[in-house]
Amino acid sequence: MLGLGFGDCGKGHFIDALTRRWQAHTVVRFNGGAQAGHNVVTSAEGATPARHHTFSQFGSGTFVSGVHTLLLDPVVVHPTALLVEAEALGRSGVHDALTRLAIDGQCRITTPFHQAANRLRERLRGIAAHGTCGVGVGETVRHSLEYPAQVLRYVDLLPATAVDARSQVDKAQAIRETLLEELLPQCAASNACGLAEELSILQDESLAGRWLNHCRALARQCPPAPAEEIHRQLTQPGCVLFEGAQGVLLDEWRGFHPHTTWSTISTEAVDGVAAHFGLDSPIEHYGVLRSYLTRHGTGPMPTHDSSLDAVLPEPHNHAEGWQGQFRRGHPDAVLLRYALEAVGKLQGLLVGHLDIFQHGVSLKWCERYVTGSAWGSSDLIERLPLSSGQDLEHQSMLTNLMARAEPQYDAKSLNSADALLERITSVARLPIAWCSHGPCSNHVRECR
Repeated sequence: MLGLGFGDCGKGHFIDALTRRWQAHTVVRFNGGAQAGHNVVTSAEGATPARHHTFSQFGSGTFVSGVHTLLLDPVVVHPTALLVEAEALGRSGVHDALTRLAIDGQCRITTPFHQAANRLRERLRGIAAHGTCGVGVGETVRHSLEYPAQVLRYVDLLPATAVDARSQVDKAQAIRETLLEELLPQCAASNACGLAEELSILQDESLAGRWLNHCRALARQCPPAPAEEIHRQLTQPGCVLFEGAQGVLLDEWRGFHPHTTWSTISTEAVDGVAAHFGLDSPIEHYGVLRSYLTRHGTGPMPTHDSSLDAVLPEPHNHAEGWQGQFRRGHPDAVLLRYALEAVGKLQGLLVGHLDIFQHGVSLKWCERYVTGSAWGSSDLIERLPLSSGQDLEHQSMLTNLMARAEPQYDAKSLNSADALLERITSVARLPIAWCSHGPCSNHVRECR
């Protein structure tokens, strides 16, 4: 299940619903990390009250008894945040979340030093901020590529000997020292506010040992899963759901640089992880989108319309914190075409938030963009060109193009779910498999 927008597409909602409908036994997280925020709302069931949880690292099917979560490399694991999330699930009545979790030992680990560096870099950018969730996922990936000898993996959290344990403390200290050496001069030369707290983390020589002790508590409860165990879980009879994080418009190579995530969101990414663990069953890929466009924080969004804020309430997405303003926009055929080309071959679509039309909301349909200067032979743009490979210069060009793009809306407004779905299918040329007309799993219905 892959998001076709800038995140917040409704993946958690549909994973919860389809876990129940298809009786899935496992939800796989195959990309991203603790920056995911997948909201699941349940209705009251007998003695069980209505519940809400924003799933970050656990699979969004966890409210369903017996369903397992697999975190598989290249997922980036934030151990202490995982413990906090397990506690939050316990308060919602899920007391066995950790016993239903298996973590690939090769998953990279986010340390408090990565998180602090992530936040410092964003503050130092000032008005040129890229946008971040502030949990250090991208910093962990960046650091692992530049300093492979300093990578901490989940398997390292359960050392076999005291010598191994000391080695992991040394590695965490090396991460801290490397980041401090890089960022301290920049912080000293900057007038940016709010640097002291994060900088103090990088200067704390005792933190690495204390942090690793907390992490080892998690690893004792949830030992690193060997490849054979993961293979057995994936290949047992029944349904497995792959839950993507973020959306393809934020993809590290297909998103609009630099306002992207360090994560790949594509059918190829799913197939690669499945093949690595010997899952050879055919995989059906579905794209997820809302009835309207959304985006957190900075970055291009041509159909952004602040007047939608008042008519499209968002109880679980806020403007506070590192993600920044939660923006709403009208459905955008240009971005939909681009997302469909970028994500890979899909079997169908899942469309949520269709209940907005029951409340009298009217949307506009953006068919194309108009730019202030000619691009190619015309300044009317219906398609954004896909690069042939990993080309950040090309993605930056698209970002600049989108910054000066003005949406050209169809004269006819969208006032019903049927009208919107007709427009989506005319662009996507794909069946709409499931639709959602509310926040709970019983609001999801099959459309074909």
